[in-house]
Amino acid sequence: MGRYIVRRLITLIPTLLGVTLVIFLLLRLIPGDPAVAMLGEHAAQDNVERIREQLGLNRPLFLDREALKEGDFHGFFDSQYVRFLGRLLRGDLGTSIHRRIPIANELKQRFPATAELALISMAIAVAVGLPAGIISAARRNSLLDNVSMVASLIGVSMPIYWLGLMEIMLFAVALQWLPIGSRLEVSSTLEPITHMYILDSLLRWNWTAFVDAAKHMILPAVALATIPMAIIARMTRSSMLDVLQSDYIRTAYSKGLTERTVLFRHALKNAFLPIITIIGLQTGNLLAGAVLTETIFSWPGIGRWVYTAILGRDYPIVQGGTLLIALSFVFINLLVDLSYGFLDPRIHYE
Repeated sequence: MGRYIVRRLITLIPTLLGVTLVIFLLLRLIPGDPAVAMLGEHAAQDNVERIREQLGLNRPLFLDREALKEGDFHGFFDSQYVRFLGRLLRGDLGTSIHRRIPIANELKQRFPATAELALISMAIAVAVGLPAGIISAARRNSLLDNVSMVASLIGVSMPIYWLGLMEIMLFAVALQWLPIGSRLEVSSTLEPITHMYILDSLLRWNWTAFVDAAKHMILPAVALATIPMAIIARMTRSSMLDVLQSDYIRTAYSKGLTERTVLFRHALKNAFLPIITIIGLQTGNLLAGAVLTETIFSWPGIGRWVYTAILGRDYPIVQGGTLLIALSFVFINLLVDLSYGFLDPRIHYE
């Protein structure tokens, strides 16, 4: 297992380099000059050139054409991309063009907000989708199975922005049961530790803040959980149906084992590999795709922050946020790969 982990970490290096290269190039293809976006369209040309000098935008992306023709590659180490990689290796993600604050400090506060929302949404999706898929497989073609699959189809098809607005209108405006937006009320006080407010309130034994943070979490988490919930339910049903038709399942029933024992001890364990794969992929998607949910509910997470930075041509924020999301995907995929060996003893890593 140790050798496999080391090999996987080594193979991640070219993957991460490719991610940095794609992020670097795609951002440069966005129309507009960040120096002009920062100073305004009517700014003096001297001021624009001065900002371009400060941000390093006047340097070549990789290598100047004239230097390339002459075979001089020394300028490559002074290019924008190499300087970008050098800052990443030092842990420096740059400074926001508009707010002039270090991006790493902003990520420490915003990424935990998105991670907390994504993890709780995935917990809801698994808690509802997994039992729904198991029951549908065990009661195949029954009324319960049909209702569950129709509900999952609606969950996959329902736009998040519409569901979020309907939740706000019903539970926040009409019934006034739950709050709208933000993560805590202004009157609540909580000294953050991890910047995951529900976890921090438990660590601080601050039950008032815990209840407040949980209330603010319900609406966005439920809205974000609908699509992965439906996907997990359908994948669980499909995987369980394949396993339930196996010979060893019929043998287990012939031994007089209860249906509960057969489903959870024998069938689910062997059907869990594709399910855990979907859970991992959907967790990564929640981290990267929470822009609409965070915008509707005014959630101060990384998705909304990066979206605003794209509109403002704030390259360093987009690069730092996108890179962090890519690293999260890589880490989640690594955990999923490692979980295969624990779920199925037939899988060996050596």
